[in-house]
Amino acid sequence: MYEATFRIADGGAYADVTAATGARIELWCNDHCDLLHVTDGAADEVLAHVESRVGVRERLRTADELVVVTASCLKTQDPDHVERYLVRHDCLLLPPLRYAEGAKFCRLLALDSSALTGCYRDLVDDGYAVSVETKREVDSVTQDGPLLTLHDALPTLTPRQREVFATARERGYYRIPREVSTAEIADAVGVERRTAEEHLRRAENKLVDALAPYL
Repeated sequence: MYEATFRIADGGAYADVTAATGARIELWCNDHCDLLHVTDGAADEVLAHVESRVGVRERLRTADELVVVTASCLKTQDPDHVERYLVRHDCLLLPPLRYAEGAKFCRLLALDSSALTGCYRDLVDDGYAVSVETKREVDSVTQDGPLLTLHDALPTLTPRQREVFATARERGYYRIPREVSTAEIADAVGVERRTAEEHLRRAENKLVDALAPYL
């Protein structure tokens, strides 16, 4: 079997939302509706777009993420969806679809390498801006699959978590010996010390959890 990840720059409406907001969307299609998982602090913009596009049946929201069950499937509203190329070339889509950085990321599986090549060529011939992020022969398929891009390899941090973590690193918090205190980091980003420490711990925990399985 052969596996590839396509990055489609003009990947539709959900991709456009991520370009404008920096959000990341994962989509599981269920034919009659979609399940969306939205992270990176753009819940309001994405939610408004989904409501206008396919409707919202249910939503679950926290400070860091949004889970949406849509009222209808995006494919029923978008006759030009690229998944029809997969049927043409007998390729399988390994969910979820991912939208990030203004693009759509599709992880595909095929019995023959030529099927992936044919799918890619048809997309390009029809005007899609496609790049192949990964392509390899596989003898097994994992649930999560390989990392799609550096964006996928890293966990989703909130803007404040990113700011505090980046400031800590730049100012020597992780050097030996440590060159800055959490109080100084807090002053640099304009928050209380305990708030900075909380953002830093959450960022560190996310990074450790994301990277540990690959060490």
